[in-house]
Amino acid sequence: MKYLTEYLWFNTPKRRDIINITETIQGLVKKSGVAEGFCLVSAMHITASIWVNDDEEGLWQDFWELLERLAPSTKDYKHHLTGEDNGDAHLKRTLIGHQATLPITKGKLDRGPWEQIFYAEFDGKRKKRVVVKILGD
Repeated sequence: MKYLTEYLWFNTPKRRDIINITETIQGLVKKSGVAEGFCLVSAMHITASIWVNDDEEGLWQDFWELLERLAPSTKDYKHHLTGEDNGDAHLKRTLIGHQATLPITKGKLDRGPWEQIFYAEFDGKRKKRVVVKILGD
């Protein structure tokens, strides 16, 4: 069994952002030497997510609008009583999820024709990390 653990670091200049990390993840799969296995990509901060979807600007706008309807940034959350101002970011992360597990086949990520991997940030402007764990033969 082969394995690789790598950390990706992000510090977005905006409070919310989305970054396509597909090629970076594929490069780590290649580096691992795993031909058949799995790749786990997990945001290690409670206000960021990993999102697998199409790389299309209209979809991104729909994504942000949906999250804003479900967890508006303007709402006064009980979490804010702790002195924080990012209650919406925690809820958005909960809605999208914190990780994705992707298959590796013949040394490559085995994705659908339009699937891309994104780091989604809901409370940026500070350093955060993502763990990538690759396991297989």
